[in-house]
Amino acid sequence: MKKTITAILTAALTLSLLAGCGGGDKEKTKLKVGATPAPHAEILEVVKEALAKENIELEIVEFTEYVPLNTAVEEGELDANYFQHITYMNACNAENGTHLASVGVIHYEPFGIYAGKTASLAELKDRATIGIPNDPTNGGRALLLLQEQGLITLPADAGLTPTVLDIQDNPHSYQIEELSAEQLPRSLDSLDVAVINGNYAIQAGLKVSDALAIESSGGLAAEAYGNIIAVKEGNEDNAAVKALLTALQSEEVKTFIENTYDGAVVSVF
Repeated sequence: MKKTITAILTAALTLSLLAGCGGGDKEKTKLKVGATPAPHAEILEVVKEALAKENIELEIVEFTEYVPLNTAVEEGELDANYFQHITYMNACNAENGTHLASVGVIHYEPFGIYAGKTASLAELKDRATIGIPNDPTNGGRALLLLQEQGLITLPADAGLTPTVLDIQDNPHSYQIEELSAEQLPRSLDSLDVAVINGNYAIQAGLKVSDALAIESSGGLAAEAYGNIIAVKEGNEDNAAVKALLTALQSEEVKTFIENTYDGAVVSVF
């Protein structure tokens, strides 16, 4: 009888310990992050395994347009997004009434001028058509690059968001055509040249080394246009988001960026 009772008690204790061990396992957290396909979603793929080791399941949701990515975070459909620079996010908040905040910067994508019907900037003829993004921050950034190349002149106090209406001098009467950023690579056949966002250039197979001109990755540009992880205000201290930031700001990601994008993406951490 004593042996039977002892066996029962031992079995019960074993089951209790096993249950306790199972109950002590850290519960898996699901983190839903929106991104444009390249390079952002590709970079996020790099950190999936590291996050899984912390019991964080990273779900990457790809978008091809910018505004819906911010709307989805604002409405709680996404926990965070990774596609934009802080200047764009601030403008989007002001324009659309969203309440997004940056939790950290990951990389910078130099803007480039790419050939369309005209093979070089020196060959641009009077009234040549130049495509630029139609949103205020990226459009302004494009105009600043055109000014750097001596194609137009802007006011000294133009800041980061000049518009086509701000152009002071356009000696060759270049026609500035504003298109949505994602359409610019597809429109090169109908444009003489175009100023294209880094992520859309990558998706279209355009290389920075083939660009007719690029902006410098140093100084104000990298600071103003560094690509960030964005969340809705109030969620900056979310533990899973912090883990994501740490994983993205790692040597593994830095090495991946350096080996993959040939200067089209530059880590800034």
